[in-house]
Amino acid sequence: MSPPLFLSDPARLESDRILLDGPEGRHAAAVRRLRPGERVDLGDGAGVLVECVVTSAERDSLRLEARARRRVPRPDPRIVVVQALPKGDRGELAVETMTEVGVDVIVPWTAARCVTQWRGERRAKALARWRGAAREAAKQSRRAWLPEVTEPADTATAAERVRGAALAVILHEEADRPLSRVDVPATGDIVVVVGPEGGLTDDEVAAFEAAGGVTTLLGPTVLRTSTAGVAAAAVLLSRGGRW
Repeated sequence: MSPPLFLSDPARLESDRILLDGPEGRHAAAVRRLRPGERVDLGDGAGVLVECVVTSAERDSLRLEARARRRVPRPDPRIVVVQALPKGDRGELAVETMTEVGVDVIVPWTAARCVTQWRGERRAKALARWRGAAREAAKQSRRAWLPEVTEPADTATAAERVRGAALAVILHEEADRPLSRVDVPATGDIVVVVGPEGGLTDDEVAAFEAAGGVTTLLGPTVLRTSTAGVAAAAVLLSRGGRW
């Protein structure tokens, strides 16, 4: 079993003797109950990984000895999912599973038919939950790079993501072209647009197509918006060589 991963301030990772304290240290010592001699990985969420061994454990912190360091290159091509806001806690579920499979950027999108709307204080709280879900899922899946969860986007902003992509696909149940037959570029951003429970409007499809996106069919069944992104990412990651 691979050792657990905890996140640390980049400056601390330069030392051979590292103190892991704060929330991460408390979790490692009090929840995971790691003890001297056990292996631990530390990361900065931006490609640096340090292989460590626990030298001492306190109630809410660990002291670690660094044994090896490595830098993991930024993934390329990048998978960017423009995710329409799901209902309830399905947003965090979508973020969690997309992080686990390897999605690099998640763009919360306020589509026209979204039941959920992020306004006022709710916007900040919901965005914090998404980012927290991404952080925890990245640690669980031992990712060297944390995924970016951007500020919420409207359709015009999301269309700009599509415009700048090496490939942009719009998941649409009425499309004729299967996602599995799309040519996947070797580098650049691959953008996936996932609509809300009520589906995409004609205006949204037109905006994304005008920006260079192509409508594609994910499969013979209709998936929830919270699971479509992870399924599409899996197809693209396997065909693009990252899996």
